[in-house]
Amino acid sequence: MEPTAETVPAFPQLNKPAPNFETKTTHGPKSLADYKGKWLILFSHPADFTPVCTTEFMAFARAHDKFHALDCELLGLSIDSNYAHIAWARSIEQNFGVKIPFPIIEDLSMKVANAYGMIQPGASDTSAVRATFFIDPEGVLRAMVYYPMSNGRSIDEFLRLLTALQTSDANGVATPENWRPGEKVIVPPPQTAEGADARMDEGYECTDWYFCKKDLDAA
Repeated sequence: MEPTAETVPAFPQLNKPAPNFETKTTHGPKSLADYKGKWLILFSHPADFTPVCTTEFMAFARAHDKFHALDCELLGLSIDSNYAHIAWARSIEQNFGVKIPFPIIEDLSMKVANAYGMIQPGASDTSAVRATFFIDPEGVLRAMVYYPMSNGRSIDEFLRLLTALQTSDANGVATPENWRPGEKVIVPPPQTAEGADARMDEGYECTDWYFCKKDLDAA
């Protein structure tokens, strides 16, 4: 049987508008439109009062100022009530001394989780996996990262990726594996044979016509 619109599940796609939402959070009502003009990292966790999720939330909280310095907001989500979120955040502060400064979405209906593909039937039908979405200031989904329920994420990697995305946007370049600020960036390869012939003489640090780097402050 051929798939139809009803049988093919919707899922978020890179470089397309992020799914819209209007929802209740621990900081009051929030919608995707509230984050217009800023970067947003929307991330889900399987459940409140679980140990791996607690470590992740503390790491996000400790890095909150670094994300803010990059003009990026954080927004958590799990399929729990606002009361559970509030109680869990208070428990983290009381037991670990870490205050959770960002909102957490109440998603008992699983509406947001389903719209963003956070529910993975191979893992659970009732809990969100560790999904992370990078949404740019125009509301476009720029990166998606999925982790299994059993293993925590690297918040340092999300800071690195956010910086790389912003660097690429600002300079029209790509970044190599594990790129960090101050390191050389990759110049987009030429798209014509004539461009390839000229590339080696354009002043970049080239290994071959398709693989050239430069410093960001270089012409």
